[in-house]
Amino acid sequence: MSEQGEKVQQLRVVVADDQAAVREPLAAVLGLTEDIEVVAAAADGTEVLTAVSGAAVDVVLMDLRMPVMDGIEATRRLSEEHPEVAVVVLTTFADDESILAALGAGARGYLTKNAGRQDIVRALRAAAAGQSVLDREVQDRLLATVRTKPQASGTSLPQDITPREREVLGLIGQGLPNRAIAEQLFISEATVKTHINNLFAKAGIRDRADAVRRAIAAGLA
Repeated sequence: MSEQGEKVQQLRVVVADDQAAVREPLAAVLGLTEDIEVVAAAADGTEVLTAVSGAAVDVVLMDLRMPVMDGIEATRRLSEEHPEVAVVVLTTFADDESILAALGAGARGYLTKNAGRQDIVRALRAAAAGQSVLDREVQDRLLATVRTKPQASGTSLPQDITPREREVLGLIGQGLPNRAIAEQLFISEATVKTHINNLFAKAGIRDRADAVRRAIAAGLA
């Protein structure tokens, strides 16, 4: 409850990890956050899908390596069957294959288990708001992967992209969050979000990870 007595809107979260020693303490700690309600704790991907089908869920905090159904397949199924539910990956694995597979399956965030509680909470909130959050190590690996792979044809940007939108895309490609972009361009964070929304719509960019790829392919980062 806030100081003014107003009820804080709850972010409904499912925590998925096959290890009870990780899953249960993580669920308990997140549950202490004022605006987070942990509605279920799942030991594998099938339990995630069951939990999402049985309750209103905003975000799933997803481990990757789980029995029965792993986190990649569970994320893919959620993207297809429950697109309104965001997925943030929390895993010990930060290899290129895992990162690209998770983002390709529809994950909106990717954190390693070195992330602190505040980092996790921030990623959950961002994912629920339609934004992407990548761990710095993950972002660096993603940038390195894109830079070392040959780009497919057709990666140029649409002609109606404005100079400001190109600037914003370039800064996204450098790994800057919205606040840092706003500071660098001397505009408000709300204006940055407007530019990003327009840019994504014009260029058919799916998410922030896709924006990083497009920025590098276009020579902007």
